[in-house]
Amino acid sequence: MKERLYLCIDLKSFYASVECAKRGLDAMTTNLVVADMSRTEKTICLAITPAMKALGVKNRCRIFEIPPHIKYIAATPRMQLYIDYAAEIYSIYLKYVSKDDIHVYSIDEAFMDVTDYLALYGLSARELGVKIISEIYDTLQIHATCGIGTNLYLAKVALDITAKHAPDFIGELTPESYQQTLWTHKPLTDFWRIGAGTAKKLASYGIFTMEDIAKADEDFLYHLFGIDAELLIDHAYGQEPVTIADIKTYKPGFNCLSSGQVLSCDYHFEDGKLIVKEMMDLLCLELVEKHLVTSSLSLYVGYANRLHVPSSHGQTALDDATNADLLLIPAITALYEKIVKPQFPIKRVNISCNNVKPEEYHQYHFFTDAAELEKNRKMQEAVINIKQKFGKNAILKGMNLEEHATTRERNMQIGGHRSGEKA
Repeated sequence: MKERLYLCIDLKSFYASVECAKRGLDAMTTNLVVADMSRTEKTICLAITPAMKALGVKNRCRIFEIPPHIKYIAATPRMQLYIDYAAEIYSIYLKYVSKDDIHVYSIDEAFMDVTDYLALYGLSARELGVKIISEIYDTLQIHATCGIGTNLYLAKVALDITAKHAPDFIGELTPESYQQTLWTHKPLTDFWRIGAGTAKKLASYGIFTMEDIAKADEDFLYHLFGIDAELLIDHAYGQEPVTIADIKTYKPGFNCLSSGQVLSCDYHFEDGKLIVKEMMDLLCLELVEKHLVTSSLSLYVGYANRLHVPSSHGQTALDDATNADLLLIPAITALYEKIVKPQFPIKRVNISCNNVKPEEYHQYHFFTDAAELEKNRKMQEAVINIKQKFGKNAILKGMNLEEHATTRERNMQIGGHRSGEKA
């Protein structure tokens, strides 16, 4: 089989870098944090510049954790702006590599299979990586780093561990160089897909490095981690069988749609019920817009004092797969009333529409009032059309105007943060 070569490109401190670029500043020398200062000092910084990291400030810190002697610019999150920048950067990738050979891992990170492009351009993988990250900076003033590997895992590890110590911010690994240079690297949590829990469990058995994993008894690892041990063992040797082509052709066995939020303050039982209804209403519109139906709902509710009060969670099956709000809102409300403890204030809510499938495969139950549902469907489609044309807050329900409702505010956010645009 032909050896493949992958690039993994990361946009350094992306949100903070965008804010610096918009101000004509260099993120490598400017102290800037991206955080919503209108919230409490416990709010998390979505990003800090490399200059802040060089001063010892940790990424994703809270405002109060920044030492008072450090002066910095505070930028309010503008999620739509970051999405626009990411789209421009993706268009730069497309100048060099087909979309079929690009896997966008996150808004600020992407993998590229460049195997079949190197001969075309007469470049090595490193030279192509330099060319791409140079164009990103020349065009948008965003710094980037690049990992190069003979598989996706090595490209990611080269990015996360090797590139940050390289003068040109490019790292390169083969299985051989990986074993030679990183087998004894600590901590294990620096490696892709090894979290604190996995590292702690391994450490309890005297396993602290990738070399230790590679030399451990495989049956013992399977006993500890089950099927996940296969991935752990492969990665210990610098191996990864999955390709971008595999990712592109993968189809999950089941799908779901979910929505969650952390509330800005503690909510009592009735106000929490309002939030659940609002969230379900928006999920219904999303289902209709995507031509999907669901056959069951899950609800998770976390309480303010989560150390002493266990969360509540439950699931309800529907008589008929549907996307109609006149069926789904009462169903989730009934589930809420059944599982939630009224005496405890609520802080977190998550709703999931399970077993989601295309609407065309759905058939009405014999006792379903099809005419009533069709009327409801037309109303939902009208709401979607109005929102698409005039903004998400162009049409609201009465419950959205109640004192503790959150839909209007959430409509002006992306991913729980301000979009930077008016709704």
